Amino acid sequence: MPFLAAPGLPSWLAAELPFERAAYRLENGPDAGRRLHFLDHGPRGARPVLMLHGNPSWSFLWRKVMRRLPELRCVAPDLLGLGFSDTVAPGEHSLDRHAGAVAELVSALDLGGAVLVGQDWGGPIGCAVGARLPDRFAGRLFANTGVALPKRFRGTWFHRFARLPVVSTLLLRHLGLIVHAMPWVQGDRRSIRGRTFRAYRWALRGWRRRATPLALARMVPDGPDHPTVPGLERGALWATTASGPTELVWGERDPILGGALRSQSRAFPDARVTTTAAGHFLQEEVPEELAAAVRRLVDGTD
Repeated sequence: MPFLAAPGLPSWLAAELPFERAAYRLENGPDAGRRLHFLDHGPRGARPVLMLHGNPSWSFLWRKVMRRLPELRCVAPDLLGLGFSDTVAPGEHSLDRHAGAVAELVSALDLGGAVLVGQDWGGPIGCAVGARLPDRFAGRLFANTGVALPKRFRGTWFHRFARLPVVSTLLLRHLGLIVHAMPWVQGDRRSIRGRTFRAYRWALRGWRRRATPLALARMVPDGPDHPTVPGLERGALWATTASGPTELVWGERDPILGGALRSQSRAFPDARVTTTAAGHFLQEEVPEELAAAVRRLVDGTD
């Protein structure tokens, strides 16, 4: 059977995730046989909400939002190579492979009329899933992500640094700089500390798993010929033309994507926009704003 028991958690982490968990063994495509770990919280017959995280986090990021939506079915998978999903070789990461894996999970769970919620890489990956399964989604929430393509493919300072030979591998993979920098991209650095910070570090333990954040950073295009661009274009076309409402919830103190709100607002002129003083991982700082936006999307598509 493709659905399996979720891997065990240490007791301190299990206490932080009081949700039903499972794993799905992929059956199709280049990642057949690999497992996706996911949280599945709420009544099975309720309206589904697909929550996709980005780099370098995992489904743990959505726990505060999920607690505020007990009446909905919230599904939050770990991307391949992150959290408790199986690892992928550094050179095998691509937008199409991540989207294909998530799309297979959505079909296997038979999620329909779902609200798509994406942050960081979760936005583009979710849109690529939507392009594959357009009839599965009825509303979209984007938070500190880049769905609409920029006019110039420069990337942020972080993504330019990730392409530097040798030094980026040393700092971002060997020393795990990406996860250690998480508190520093927050509006309130205290929002990621103690057990919360420990949970993010624990999920990236090991040499193979620490390679994923660097691979995801290098997936960000640095020019129009980058292999990620065609998938981004297909996803952006679906997101900007699909029926149903769109919401944007933004942390303006995010040094990576805080300034992207202007371009994303232009791409979604009818979207309701909520700005906050949060940073990049706004799920840790303003989960109530994200939950409220999800409820508005559900109410607007009933």
